[in-house]
Amino acid sequence: MESKAQKPGAVQPESDAHPLLKPEPETPNPQSISAVSNQTIEEEMENKYAPFVRRDVYGTMGRGDLPWPEKFLLAFAVVFLVPMRVATAAYILVFYYLICRICTAFLAPNREDGGQEDYAHMGGWRRAVIVRSGRFLSRVLLFVFGFYSISETNRGFDADGQFDTQFTTEEGERPGVIVSNHVSYIDILYHMSSSFPSFVAKRSVARLPLVGLISKCLGCVYVQRELKSSNFKGASVVVSERIREAHVNKFAPKMMLFPEGTTTNGDYLLPFKTGAFLAKAPVLPVILRYPYDRFSPAWDSISGVRHVIYLLCQFTNYIEVTRLPVYNPSEREKEDPKLYAENVRRLMAHEGNLVISDIGLAEKRVYHAALNGLLSER
Repeated sequence: MESKAQKPGAVQPESDAHPLLKPEPETPNPQSISAVSNQTIEEEMENKYAPFVRRDVYGTMGRGDLPWPEKFLLAFAVVFLVPMRVATAAYILVFYYLICRICTAFLAPNREDGGQEDYAHMGGWRRAVIVRSGRFLSRVLLFVFGFYSISETNRGFDADGQFDTQFTTEEGERPGVIVSNHVSYIDILYHMSSSFPSFVAKRSVARLPLVGLISKCLGCVYVQRELKSSNFKGASVVVSERIREAHVNKFAPKMMLFPEGTTTNGDYLLPFKTGAFLAKAPVLPVILRYPYDRFSPAWDSISGVRHVIYLLCQFTNYIEVTRLPVYNPSEREKEDPKLYAENVRRLMAHEGNLVISDIGLAEKRVYHAALNGLLSER
């Protein structure tokens, strides 16, 4: 049997009693993990809550890192442009308040059930002065805020200027309400300059200095959510009555509603509430877009104060308006307000090249809360 003994002179390798030190696996940096995780979460939220995502140079919630040229322009505007615009806007507001005060002097407001009161139902020279000066000064305010020109397009008209029957069944029908997508508080100023309609507002607006009287001259319908008494009509009932009145009476104030119930970034159209469609009256759809280069005027996921400052700092702002013909509901739509609202929404989305979304105000609040949480961790 052959021996397995080692040959003479062969060196027996020593046991690896002291192995070479091996580099320990790198421990990930907790801060880098957190940054990557937050970025992933933010991307997921942007996909889920796309109608409220800001995509301008100011970034998420207007708190993004700005390049130095943008910071310089912002500082210059804060020092020189903003004070002039604020002072001019305040002067215009006070001036129009005085016009409303003079025109409503010694007159009692029109009172309705539900604690509603307004000066929009008065006639004669007083109403004419309030409406014409209101429209003119609203347009001046838009000019002061940088909206120097407004691009307006009328859709659904043929070469002879008549309504296309694809959109309406009865030519020249007077609508009872204007329905518009909601992008910014600037929407209100534009509609005031265009048609001076009545809006739905919180009850507290009626008690504000200056603005309170102006809102009554507009004929705003006030919502008082705390009031549960059965002796008062709900706001939806008052709105429906106003819409029917405006439909049959050309001297009655026209209603203006934002059926989405909240603002978006202007690229999407949220589900419509049925308040504007319960009256079974024709509606006038209007689509607003705000093209931008630096700052988006859309009031989506940015605080009000920050938005106003950035808006006033922007030298030029733009509005594109698409006005569709009066939409007359079918008998089926009259009996089903949800169907009526959805058909108008789909028409506006198609004509305005807007993306239909199924989320609404509740999801917007969740998105805002999540963004605030992420930003506080940075």
